[in-house]
Amino acid sequence: MKYRPLMVLGTGSHVGKSVVTAGLCRLFKRRGIRVAPFKAQNMALNSGITPDGLEMGRAQITQAQAAGLPPHVDMNPILLKPTSQVGSQVVLMGKVLGNYKGADYHALKPKLLRQVMAAFRRLQSGYDLVVMEGAGSCAEMNLKKHDLVNLPMARRAGAHCALVADIDAGGVFAQVAGTISLLTPAERKLISGVIVNKFRGDPALFVDGVQWLEQRTKKPVLGVLPKFEHIQLPQEDGVALERGEMRGAAGRVRVGVVRLSHISNYTDADCLAAEKEAVALSWVERPEQLAGLDLLILPGTKNTLAALAGLKKSGLFQAVRAYHALGGRVLGLCGGYQLLGLSVDDPLGVEGPPAREEALGLLPVNTVMSAEKTTAQAEARCRGGLPFNSEGLLKGYEIHMGQTTAQGQERPAFRLKSRVGAPVDLDDGQVSPDGRVVGTYLHGILDNDGLRASLLAWAGGGGSAVTADYAAFQDKQYDLLADLLAEHLDIEPLLQELA
Repeated sequence: MKYRPLMVLGTGSHVGKSVVTAGLCRLFKRRGIRVAPFKAQNMALNSGITPDGLEMGRAQITQAQAAGLPPHVDMNPILLKPTSQVGSQVVLMGKVLGNYKGADYHALKPKLLRQVMAAFRRLQSGYDLVVMEGAGSCAEMNLKKHDLVNLPMARRAGAHCALVADIDAGGVFAQVAGTISLLTPAERKLISGVIVNKFRGDPALFVDGVQWLEQRTKKPVLGVLPKFEHIQLPQEDGVALERGEMRGAAGRVRVGVVRLSHISNYTDADCLAAEKEAVALSWVERPEQLAGLDLLILPGTKNTLAALAGLKKSGLFQAVRAYHALGGRVLGLCGGYQLLGLSVDDPLGVEGPPAREEALGLLPVNTVMSAEKTTAQAEARCRGGLPFNSEGLLKGYEIHMGQTTAQGQERPAFRLKSRVGAPVDLDDGQVSPDGRVVGTYLHGILDNDGLRASLLAWAGGGGSAVTADYAAFQDKQYDLLADLLAEHLDIEPLLQELA
C-alpha cells in the first residue's frame, strides 16, 4: 500500500523534528510499512558516510537506521557544512560541490532543485511511505522565496504536514498560532495537525491548552509528547552542547571531550555516554576542567585552523600540553588528530585565507590541507604500537580534507584493510613515542565494543571497563522512541493512503 508523503515541520530550530521523524520511521517500520526518511537540505557539521562512500547528514543516517535501512544520499541530497559565519561547504548527492556564501548559494538553488526532486522521486517509487523533515521554522518569511526544504518542498511532493512545537522553550501558543497565521491559505491546508513536544509534568494540566490551540488554529493537536531523558539518540548539531543537554554519567573512568570551534562528528562520544557505569563524560571548554581527567579526547572540527585559534584564545592550547606533561592520556579523532601534530598548513586556503600554524606538538606529524575530500567507510586493524588493542577488523569511516604525514620514525595506530569495500593496505594515525597520545582519522572507531573496552581500561589504569553492546543499545533507543510516540501520539491521521 502506498501512502501520501508526510512532512514533519517545526515552529523553529531544535523543537524535535529530527527526533519525531526518527520515531515515526521506527513506528511505521514496526507496522510493516516500508518507510524511508528524506530531508532535501540539511545544515549540520555532524555527518556520516554511506556504504558507497558518500557523505550525508547524521540525522538522516539515524532516521535510516530507525527505518531499518542502510543510509543513502537520496535521503539527504544537499548537506551544508558551515565553515564560517557567512559561508558553507555544499555537499551535493554526497560529494563536495564547493564553498559558497549565502547569497551565492541562493542563486544556485534553482539548478539544484532538479536533483532534489529526482532523489525524492526515487525514494517515493521504492517505498510505501516517505517521512520528510523540514528545517528550522517553516514560516521564515525572508527565506520562503528560496526554500528547498519546508512547505514549498511539501507542495512539490504532494505531502501533508505535522507541525512540531517545543513547549519546554516557552511560548508554545505563540509558536503554533503565530506560525500557522503566517502561512497562506493553501499552505494551511497542508497542515494535518500539531505535535506539542518536550512537555514536563502532568499532561492533564495542558488539556485547556490543547483546546485553545485547536480552537485558534482549526487544527487538531495530534499529541503532547513528554520531555524524556531515558532515550539516548545521536545529536544533529551543536545546539545540544550549547544548551548543556549532553551530560555524562558518574562512571569510574573520567573522560573529557574538548568542545572545539566548528566541532563536528562529536557523536563519536555517544558510545562513551552510553557507558553509564564505566564512564564519567564531560565537555571541556576551560583549562581548569582538565584536572582529574583519565582521558582527554579532541574530536573532529570542520575548520582545524579556527579550532586551533580557539584553543589558544581560551588557554586550552597550553593547558592540553601541560595535561600531557603531567602524565595525561590524549586521543585525537580526525580534526583532533590534526591538532595534535606539529603544524597545520593550508596553502590553498581551503579553510580560509592561506595560513600555517603551530599545532599542539604532541604527535610528530604535519598536516597539509588539500582541496580533495576523503570520504569512505573503512575497516582497519590495530597496529602493534597502539597502547589499547582489539582483535579482528574494526569498522569506522573517514571524512577529512587534510593529509597528515609522520616526521621521523613512524608509529601508526591502525592499518586500513578496506575502503568503500575495496581492499587497501594503508597506515592510519600515529602513536606518540611515550605511548600516551594517539591520533586517527577514523570516526566511529570507538563504536567497536572491544576497542572501546581496551581504551577505557588503558585510560583507567587497567581492569574491565565496559560491558555494553553498543549496536544493540542504539537499536533499543529507536524502539523506546517508537514506544513513546505510540503512547502519546494519534498516529492514524498521519497515514493517508494515496488514491
